[in-house]
Amino acid sequence: MAQQANHPLPGGHQLEEYTIDRQLSLGGFSIVYLARDPDGTEVAIKEYLPNSLALRAKGDIKPIITEDHLGAFRYGMKCFFEEGRALARLSHPNVIRVLNFFRANETVYMVMEYEHGRTLQEFIYKHQGHVSERFIRGVFTRMLNGLREVHSHKLLHLDLKPSNIYLRGDNSPVLIDFGAARQTLASDQPVLKPMYTPGFASPEHYGNRKDLGPWSDIYSVGASMYACLAGSAPQAADERMKKDTLTPAMVRWEGQFSDRLLEIIDWCLNLNHLYRPQSVFALQKALVADIHPPTSRIQSGWIGRFVDKFRSSPR
Repeated sequence: MAQQANHPLPGGHQLEEYTIDRQLSLGGFSIVYLARDPDGTEVAIKEYLPNSLALRAKGDIKPIITEDHLGAFRYGMKCFFEEGRALARLSHPNVIRVLNFFRANETVYMVMEYEHGRTLQEFIYKHQGHVSERFIRGVFTRMLNGLREVHSHKLLHLDLKPSNIYLRGDNSPVLIDFGAARQTLASDQPVLKPMYTPGFASPEHYGNRKDLGPWSDIYSVGASMYACLAGSAPQAADERMKKDTLTPAMVRWEGQFSDRLLEIIDWCLNLNHLYRPQSVFALQKALVADIHPPTSRIQSGWIGRFVDKFRSSPR
């Protein structure tokens, strides 16, 4: 089935006890709506509706799924439902709160708290080139508290990027839009292509799924911090594996930010997952304490070579 944009449910549509207000976002995997519960409280509802498998025409409520794609669609629906069940067990101020999940219209829905604010991506775009180190440390230290909670439940985010880090009015961050179900689907159902975000997905996202781990999310953290400084995503990991042209943070912003912050970013962006922080705790410890990452390990890899290369080249 060719890719297409599915039509959202109309405003005013009753979905279980919730009333749809309007569409908030549309992606290749799902549609997110702003809705209200019976008490009038705003909630966000995420609808499982992958473009590659299902088609909903304007005015329809239920999607059309061909026989060829029915098995993959149902498997993905099961994964989405299980993701909702797993996330509903989490209760942390820096992780989006899942309130409910249910089946309807031959698909599944995840109901979440609706947060007012903006994404880190929007903040970066607005303040391009002028994001302070204090802001970066404050946002990412708190965001890592949430990611640490996710990992403690044996879950991975797998789609961590600035547009999936939501900032409340006081700039406290909330992790949103987990990609776990998509990655599970990609490993078992070839028809469901992995939905990577170039520049933020780790090298393991492009390779064997068995290599995915906390260090994969940590690569994405490093890429997100790099984007805060650069104003755009770093070179995609699959391209870096072929020809790495990414200028290390230690070189690109030398003297503009602390060496410690720049070293941490480069540490997270190591192409070899064994040379990245292996846990969120290790990364947090480096980010908040007056210590440096294990330079001896870093210098044995790509950072050492690139720092030498860029510092020895004429400017």
